[in-house]
Amino acid sequence: MKVIICGAGQVGWQIARHLSGEANDVTVIDSNPDLVRRAMDTLDVQGFAGFASYPDILDKAGARDADMVIAATHSDEVNMVICQVAHSIFSVPRKIARLRSQSYLTAIYSDLYRRDHLPIDVVISPEREVAEAALRRLSAPSAFDIETFMGGKAQVLGIRLEADCPVINTPLRQLSDLFSTLKVIVIGVRRKGRLFAPDAGDQLFVGDECYLCIAREDVPRTLEVFGKSSAKQERVVLIGGGNVGLTVAQALEKHETRIRAKVIERNRTTAEHAADALERTIVLNGDGLDVALLAEANIERADAVLCVTDDDKTNLLAAVRAKSEGCKMAIALINDPTLIPLMAPMGIDAYINPRATTVSSILRHIRHGRVKGVYSIGDAEAEIIEAEVLSTSPISGQAIRDIPFPEGVLIGALMKNGEVIKPHGGTRVEEGDVIVLFAMAADVPEVERLLQVTIDFF
Repeated sequence: MKVIICGAGQVGWQIARHLSGEANDVTVIDSNPDLVRRAMDTLDVQGFAGFASYPDILDKAGARDADMVIAATHSDEVNMVICQVAHSIFSVPRKIARLRSQSYLTAIYSDLYRRDHLPIDVVISPEREVAEAALRRLSAPSAFDIETFMGGKAQVLGIRLEADCPVINTPLRQLSDLFSTLKVIVIGVRRKGRLFAPDAGDQLFVGDECYLCIAREDVPRTLEVFGKSSAKQERVVLIGGGNVGLTVAQALEKHETRIRAKVIERNRTTAEHAADALERTIVLNGDGLDVALLAEANIERADAVLCVTDDDKTNLLAAVRAKSEGCKMAIALINDPTLIPLMAPMGIDAYINPRATTVSSILRHIRHGRVKGVYSIGDAEAEIIEAEVLSTSPISGQAIRDIPFPEGVLIGALMKNGEVIKPHGGTRVEEGDVIVLFAMAADVPEVERLLQVTIDFF
């Protein structure tokens, strides 16, 4: 597949990294020559320095025979123009744009993106994606990572094992026998910084970070088994009332169970805008690091604090300050992946990485065969893939134990006729089934071959 990526920032670079690693023909365009050079030096991609909205630049980058254009520059308007030029002049079949402004995303204006108006096939909103990720984090407070699959019928939870965990030092095979009715599989383990797909004979140790694939109805019981509480979040304090904070606060107001939220925003204009947009949420104007203001927000009684300002270091400090004042749980928004190892020593419970979230949502739309969902883990170390089994696939009609999956691949869940089941070695995979797989990054091309979701299939 020939892909042109416009914008070589963090998001553009990560997408280029994923796609070039899978033998796609990738070209990167950015107005900053240094970023283009970095992409060409570190990745197997072509690069052009210039404004991606200019037709001659797109032409040089090979837009005439491109299969897809991904517009991920810093400007919404530039991203829109790129898609328009790619459609009108070069007839590029598929166009994806990252749009941040909420005004462009309002449902009543959705006609804007029709093919005969502004031809954008997929609109990605980082703020909306991040807000959804934040709400998922709040729904499972004891997990440091959470993603839903199979239309909400299955979840992947990332949990850190503490000394009081009942299943420490138990081989995974024995775990399956002990809790045979529980639809849960340990699909990935991070130990001492290394991520791997565990074997049936592997044990779990204190300090391990485990990724569990669970049927939704079994989540509370699974958390109990792994020594985690599934307490409800009833009081939430948001530090940061910008686009992300406002979107989360609005979603909390619409939540089926009553959640009392308070927002702390430093900028007066932004705070006033948030106060006008919210109905039941109290908005406080001031510094989220101010102890007196945190006390005013009743931080000691809050179930969770969500730090979503536009500065990573402020988010880290605010999370630590809130915990020191008695808040039970702290979640921080972190753009810089190098800061993530600091979370555990600082006592921060969970983080949200907007770039990883945006990359995952773009990958989901790129793999547009029967791959329904893609979630990137860590620093693009592994992927969780949800896919429908095709009749032409080599795995169709085979028992799981007979499928030649690489070592770093595990099936976490299988859905037959709308029902999620726990897969065993003897479980037969049939056409129309939906599977959730954990695959190390190096094994993704082989997984896509087995699922026959490759460009030659289309």
